[in-house]
Amino acid sequence: MLRKREAQLVGRYKEENFRFSGPGKSTRNTTLRLRVLNGGPRGVLTAKGPATFVGGVKIREETEVELGDVHATLDLLQQLGFRVGWTYPKTRSMWMLDGVAVTLDVLEFGWFVELEGPTTVLPEMARSLGLDPNKALRDSYSVMAKKHQQQKQPTKAKPTPVVTPPAAAEAQA
Repeated sequence: MLRKREAQLVGRYKEENFRFSGPGKSTRNTTLRLRVLNGGPRGVLTAKGPATFVGGVKIREETEVELGDVHATLDLLQQLGFRVGWTYPKTRSMWMLDGVAVTLDVLEFGWFVELEGPTTVLPEMARSLGLDPNKALRDSYSVMAKKHQQQKQPTKAKPTPVVTPPAAAEAQA
């Protein structure tokens, strides 16, 4: 559909997303995430503010800094007391359509579409792409990734001993 509408492919790439916990992060309203693009030491450090939703559109303040050396930044953040809480990979294709960035993201736990642009045009753009803004997910990739990883963890239930009844034990002898 994007090609049919003459959207321009901006790029395709893989990312490794690092989600941090540490000093200064006292509530869910403040998040700090380091995004690393696979294929080199280039990345982006993103500080995200709390999200609000207006008509199915998520609005949040983001401050981004492009990084020249991701590995040094990871080391620096750890020296400052931040710890990687969890990570998740993502494959992204980014398109531009009528001034709106349309990203197609593939993660371990699903396929997603993100629209980024002027809030006044996003609901109509979503509908024109066959998406219902009222059904937009409220959880971030980070929250969904953490839930997904927790579901994959083995349970910590105590082992259940197997007891062979005496009659069966005699029959095996």
